[in-house]
Amino acid sequence: MNNKAHQDLQHIRSLMEKSGKFLSLSGLSGITAGIIALIGTATVLIIMEINHISYFDGKKDYYTWKSIYQIGFTLLITLALSILSAYYFTQKKTKKNNQKLWNSLTKYLLVQLSIPLVCGGILCLLLIKYNLYLLIPGFTLIFYGIALTNCSKHTFSEVFWLGISQIILGLLAVYFIGYGIVFWAIGFGILHIIYGIIMYKKYD
Repeated sequence: MNNKAHQDLQHIRSLMEKSGKFLSLSGLSGITAGIIALIGTATVLIIMEINHISYFDGKKDYYTWKSIYQIGFTLLITLALSILSAYYFTQKKTKKNNQKLWNSLTKYLLVQLSIPLVCGGILCLLLIKYNLYLLIPGFTLIFYGIALTNCSKHTFSEVFWLGISQIILGLLAVYFIGYGIVFWAIGFGILHIIYGIIMYKKYD
């Protein structure tokens, strides 16, 4: 009798934990986002080459407004495709688990994600204003990492460690000033792919 009561309590606790966590994240969304980020990085490097920008020399290059628009447009497309892929695979997993995608927990997580991301986006715009382009990759990684750690307690534990890794890479990108885009590719590209594979094997 005591054993059955203990099992019932464990079952109730498990249900309560699941109800307070968003468990519909798909590993495929991480893999896809990583591939998109790597393609976006390669495109940015091509744009820089065409505009005679030597990013890796660590010097303060001259960015024309044309090159800024081209790079900015590429990054926006990369971001949009990553968000769409995340939505698609998450929606697919949600339906598979007979769950609802949009609920109070989802809205809460979006707020937790949005605050650091919006602050980071505004800061990056200010960096562009003052021609501090070399700092942008590092700051995007740092604020993205903060956003992930900020909401990690309401989803899988792997999200927390992904966030910590992004923050560390961001700090390294700021320190190694001429190689920020390399750390950007590692963080948004390779780490997302590794994270996605781990998530896919464990939960999908």
